[in-house]
Amino acid sequence: MTAVDTNVLLRIVTNDDKSQAARAAAFLQKQDRVYLAKTVLLEFEWVLRRAYGFAPPEILAALRRLLTAGNLEVEDEVAVLQALDWYGQGMNFADSLHLALAAGARRFATFDTVLLSKARRLATGNLAAL
Repeated sequence: MTAVDTNVLLRIVTNDDKSQAARAAAFLQKQDRVYLAKTVLLEFEWVLRRAYGFAPPEILAALRRLLTAGNLEVEDEVAVLQALDWYGQGMNFADSLHLALAAGARRFATFDTVLLSKARRLATGNLAAL
């Protein structure tokens, strides 16, 4: 199994360097299994949003396309898929991932009132405002 860095995924999605994009795509297709760390996905969303100006629906589509590749293994896949669902419903991706990964905790505490409001609207777990 081969783990990949964020920049490999970015080349494929943005095609901002055609040579590297082609090499990245060919490399991934040749791998039996490719491991995607949740931190890579978190950075991927941030870079697409901040550096490339992608809108959330574009980022969500890109993430979903990546995750449907047959040879990918995603770290904490159930939590990542839940986070993508919440992201698609308007939550910040990082917040939705933090919350999804904390599903086993009894409570999720934050000062972030926007996160609390959106999480409560989506009926997600036991939340605590600080």
